[in-house]
Amino acid sequence: MGPAHRTRDLREEPDLSKRTVITFGTFDVLHVGHIRVLDRARALGDRLVVGVSADQLNISKKGRAPVFSQDERLEIVGSLRMVDEVFVEESLELKRDYVTQYGAAVLAMGNDWEGKFDHLNDICDVVYFPRTPSVSTTALIEHIVATAG
Repeated sequence: MGPAHRTRDLREEPDLSKRTVITFGTFDVLHVGHIRVLDRARALGDRLVVGVSADQLNISKKGRAPVFSQDERLEIVGSLRMVDEVFVEESLELKRDYVTQYGAAVLAMGNDWEGKFDHLNDICDVVYFPRTPSVSTTALIEHIVATAG
């Protein structure tokens, strides 16, 4: 990992004096939609923690490997000014554990996940942001492939 990769020793307690927001994503082929959702998420608290999908999780979710490796995506996301900490998200089913582990008061997700995490309202606020119109990683990759010839 490069020097911008910021993670915490999980044996340490999270800093509960700061309002922590947590979000998740693959963050492959970083684009303006990613930046906007991260900025919006950061505005909800004092500290933004980002779970970056493991390569294997991305393959099982999307049926393809990411363009950038897990380590590269951790470094890219960890270097962004609005991000305070990054970690590898190993499983979609562990959201409750991640929220608790990082002491998050807010879970922020894109509205493509609307309703999927409402069951976590008992431990944190759940916020869904509108996606940036006409911007998607899949569409960008398809465009690059189509014009690379």
